[in-house]
Amino acid sequence: MVRSCLPFMSVMIAAALLSLAFAVSFSAAASPAQKSGTLRHVVLFKFKDTSTPAEVDRIVTAFRGLPAKITEIAGFEWGTDVSPEGKSQGMTHCFLVTFKSEADRDAYLPHPAHREFVATVGPHVDKVCVFDFWAND
Repeated sequence: MVRSCLPFMSVMIAAALLSLAFAVSFSAAASPAQKSGTLRHVVLFKFKDTSTPAEVDRIVTAFRGLPAKITEIAGFEWGTDVSPEGKSQGMTHCFLVTFKSEADRDAYLPHPAHREFVATVGPHVDKVCVFDFWAND
């Protein structure tokens, strides 16, 4: 009787080991805990219809001024949507803030200059999307 169970047990052990290997490799690939490289902080805005072009320009100028006030910002780029795909969901402005570490990003978020900017932009934003990621080659 013990011999007749051996093939079944071998298959079950192999399946368990395969499942474990898959789980470990999947969790490693999906892990957001990368600690080296370049940390990108993407901010997308859809402004309220009531916001004037002058108010939007003032907000863009304020965001562009943050790197001079917050030393943890390693890079800054911005632009407006030019995609012909029509999938922006009303988002018109994109800002890409680069950090060298999570600690730098974490210092930026509560920084008084950033908080002041958030207070300035808040009344004019209909929708915002923020997405942080570690840049890969």
